[in-house]
Amino acid sequence: MAFKPANNIQDLQYFGEFGGVNPSISDSSTYTFLSAKTMFDTFEGNADGCYLYSRHSSPSNLYLGEALAAMEGTETATVTASGMGAITPVIMQLCGAGDHVVSSRTIYGGTYAFLKNFAPKLNIQTTFVDITKIEVVEAAITKNTKVLYCETVSNPLLEVADIKALAELAKKHQLQLVVDNTFSPLSVSPAKLGAHVVIHSLTKFINGSSDTVGGVICGTQELIDNLRNVNDGACMLLGSTMDSLRAASILKNLRTLHIRMQQHSKNAMFLAEKFESDGIKTVYPGLASHPSHNTFKSMINEQYGFGGMLTIDVGSLDKANALMEMMQEKNLGYLAVSLGFYKTLFSAPGTSTSSEIPEEEQKEMGLSSGLIRFSIGLDADIERTYSIMRQCMEALNILSA
Repeated sequence: MAFKPANNIQDLQYFGEFGGVNPSISDSSTYTFLSAKTMFDTFEGNADGCYLYSRHSSPSNLYLGEALAAMEGTETATVTASGMGAITPVIMQLCGAGDHVVSSRTIYGGTYAFLKNFAPKLNIQTTFVDITKIEVVEAAITKNTKVLYCETVSNPLLEVADIKALAELAKKHQLQLVVDNTFSPLSVSPAKLGAHVVIHSLTKFINGSSDTVGGVICGTQELIDNLRNVNDGACMLLGSTMDSLRAASILKNLRTLHIRMQQHSKNAMFLAEKFESDGIKTVYPGLASHPSHNTFKSMINEQYGFGGMLTIDVGSLDKANALMEMMQEKNLGYLAVSLGFYKTLFSAPGTSTSSEIPEEEQKEMGLSSGLIRFSIGLDADIERTYSIMRQCMEALNILSA
């Protein structure tokens, strides 16, 4: 049962135009019609299987969206040019002027900046809460609240949202639960736990090769149709369209995601256990010491593990920077933002991916300057990786020899 999300993708069969095992890439921005009436019907959304213009849709984008909907167990999906190009249209489609969002306080910096700084220009207000405390989440709901927003595993503190409990809360108050599942594809299936909308930055684990930016919105047919509506659809009118060549590339990589996630998770678990036993402050959902370990365990598709993301705290930004520079010199990975690459990536979120969050708010949520966020790679010899990491930590007096 746990392998079903991957099997659903593998069960999809697309033949190329000339019988290729990969679908042909629709390398056109516009499409021709045999009759003017069919063009009109297509523009009105009443001609299934016909394409008009690639900002509306293209075969390559539909193939990828269909595969991602199969993965998440939703009716359908639409792909976008970036993760933020998926997040922002959903909020703007579900909320209007005067509406309110309740969001996790620990989310990707770009999402935080959109909700905190940009959405108020549209008269959409957000209350940021500790998403792990259901009573606090409920207390923040007002008569104008339309959306509950969270990340399955939060960026960068790796807090875990109890999606079942949040789904029940959303049902009780007639809200839409929107979940960013970027950190935990296949490991957790939010839609099956009650989420209404599931978002991914395809840039990360799903594509897996750090060569493409993309996003996806997985949800009901009604929501996706609304987002694509030519008159008032946020995806359609804001124009964050994925290029067909990129869609075809991601679809190929998606087919190995289930194998990659198992290795990312296996390696991350190994390192997390080692770091913790060395006395380093380590946060990883797979550790029994994680405050929401049991919650994550109750949601997980077990064979895919607890994901590839972990954090350690080395006490200061200077030590964090020195360690990351040394690890890069030793070819253990790259000092770089983003995640999901075949090599390990590491960064200090307070001065990078979460820098949009004011310093005082970072402190309030527990984001320290010495925190290092790791996206653990696909290393074939993780014991060797750990041994060299440990040597780096000893050299910098982070660990005693």
